[in-house]
Amino acid sequence: METPLDPFDRKILEFVQRDCQVNAEVIAEAVGLSASAVQRRLRRLRAEKVITAEVAIVDPQVVGQRMQFIAGIELKDNYEALPRIRTWVQKEPEVQQLFYVTGAVDLVMVILSKSVKEYDALSARLMAEVPQVIRMTTNVVIDAMKSDLYVPVDE
Repeated sequence: METPLDPFDRKILEFVQRDCQVNAEVIAEAVGLSASAVQRRLRRLRAEKVITAEVAIVDPQVVGQRMQFIAGIELKDNYEALPRIRTWVQKEPEVQQLFYVTGAVDLVMVILSKSVKEYDALSARLMAEVPQVIRMTTNVVIDAMKSDLYVPVDE
């Protein structure tokens, strides 16, 4: 079931996507509601899983994750491989995102790593655990020109 969002909900979502610590009073003043109304709406948006998480975004460079890789993964027997990959990826914190896609590859994986050697070890673990992996094509990110999790909430 799709949660209906009114213009106030959408404006609130704009704010909390940019800074989830902004207080209800600031949002209320900007959107034209009372602080308590904003708090009620935020509780509902969380309860209905419109807001799925509130996190701090950490600079990977500061914590030693110096390299980012984009891997295209080709599979054989997709329907056998996908459950194995779903299980494997949950154990690998270096894997930031995994997408099942159409096109030249079956999966696109975004990985953070300290080095090429560590990335290679992660790739070897994947291929050992999921023998349906035919090929991995790796791109090293030179410059993350835009990296954002913002979701437009227009009507």
